[in-house]
Amino acid sequence: MDRHSYRDDPAVPAFDDAAPVAVMDAGCAACSWGARIIHRLDRTGRVRICPVQSPLGAALLRHYGLDPDDPASWLFLDEGRAHAGFDAVLHAGRRLGGWGRLAAVLRLLPRPVRGALYRWLARHRYRLFGRADLCALPDPAFRARLLR
Repeated sequence: MDRHSYRDDPAVPAFDDAAPVAVMDAGCAACSWGARIIHRLDRTGRVRICPVQSPLGAALLRHYGLDPDDPASWLFLDEGRAHAGFDAVLHAGRRLGGWGRLAAVLRLLPRPVRGALYRWLARHRYRLFGRADLCALPDPAFRARLLR
C-alpha cells in the first residue's frame, strides 16, 4: 500500500502519525513486555503505542488486511509504512537503535521461517507468556505514549 494510505480510509480515526506507532495486544504479557522495551529504548519518547483493542488499533489492522482478533496481528507504522509480525520487530529494533538492534539476529532466519515462528508464538502467546494489562502500567511517561 502507499505511504499513509490509512489517512484516506474513513474507517481509520484521525491520529497524530508524525512519529512511529506500535499497534499491539494490550492483554498479552509478551506484548506488554515489548511495549516496555520500546519505552526504555526510545530515548526520544516519540514512539507511540496503540492497543489492538482500541478503535484506532483495530481500524489500522483492518486497513492493512489484518484481523484485530487474530493473535498474529502486530503492526509498526513508521513514516506512513506498515510493518507486521517479526518484520515489525526488526524495523522497530532498527528504528530504536542501541540495544534494539539486537532484534536483527532474527534476519538470520529465512522470511518464511520467521513468519511461521512468529505465527506459532503469537497463537500460543497466552499459554507461553500469560496475560497482562498494558494499559494498567503505572508509569505516567509510559501511559503518555498510549494512543486509544
